Amino acid sequence: MTMNMLKPIIFAFLTICFLSLTSATVVQDFNHVERCKDSLYMGTPPRGIIETKLKKICQRYADKPRYVTLYDPHKRIPVYSAYTFKKTEGDRRVDYPWMYEPQLAEIDGNGNMLPFPTGYLHMKFEDSQAVLDDYSDVVLYERGHLNPDQHQSTPHDRAATYTLTNVVPEIREFNIGPWREYEERIRVRLNNFCRGTAFIVTGVTTRGNMIRRNNQDRVAIPEDVWSAYCCTDYDRNAPHDVRIRFPSHAALAKNAKESNSVHEMPVQELEIFLKNNMDVDQNLQIFYDNCISPSPLPLYLQHTI
Repeated sequence: MTMNMLKPIIFAFLTICFLSLTSATVVQDFNHVERCKDSLYMGTPPRGIIETKLKKICQRYADKPRYVTLYDPHKRIPVYSAYTFKKTEGDRRVDYPWMYEPQLAEIDGNGNMLPFPTGYLHMKFEDSQAVLDDYSDVVLYERGHLNPDQHQSTPHDRAATYTLTNVVPEIREFNIGPWREYEERIRVRLNNFCRGTAFIVTGVTTRGNMIRRNNQDRVAIPEDVWSAYCCTDYDRNAPHDVRIRFPSHAALAKNAKESNSVHEMPVQELEIFLKNNMDVDQNLQIFYDNCISPSPLPLYLQHTI
């Protein structure tokens, strides 16, 4: 067989490989899906998280990657969601349908998140993720976004935040009080003083407490909620009390009814806390090179981009 005869076969094979990568949502690596890595600073996810039983989700909506989530299908909550901040007026929308991630239970489909059906949802989906019934009879908790819609600007980017793989049970008083105030404070800060792209990672810690349904443990309840942002291109003329919170800063709070104030801190201080309260190793690093500068990746990492 000549090379000319082989060319169409090779092209078809490569095309199939490419389509299989760009349509998969639950992936081996965030870099395996086109533009999925764009949600991560320097295309690099947080380092040091022990991921043996976790799933990497490239959150696709309307055939476009929107952000990424590291998901725990056993606890049925995200460990973190990582996204790029979009400048916005901060108004909230409540008319988007709640969605689920079919790829956590099956490998077919086009990789997009889907709205929950009005009728029966097959048990295989409940095995791998939270469903609306898990939150329907819970009085104390609300569905708290890790990637909040008010940090996104376009209708599609906002709609994509309404998947249960991006939410955790948050105490109502905490969700509508200190944490919402923090999200708004960060929105205003990044709107006004981040000149380039701001990358945000928001996650949780757990202690074993669960929402139960039908006498079964269903959804883990976070003990703490944490967040960190990285923006290397910022306004050097910002007021001192703002400037010291760049290029990166972090926050930590208890998911509780009381004593739930949000404490801002350097990212390295948050990492010390997480090393003692998450399933991570001592090499934990939320942002590549600690968000010090947009220096290029070392040669041994460049092949992953």
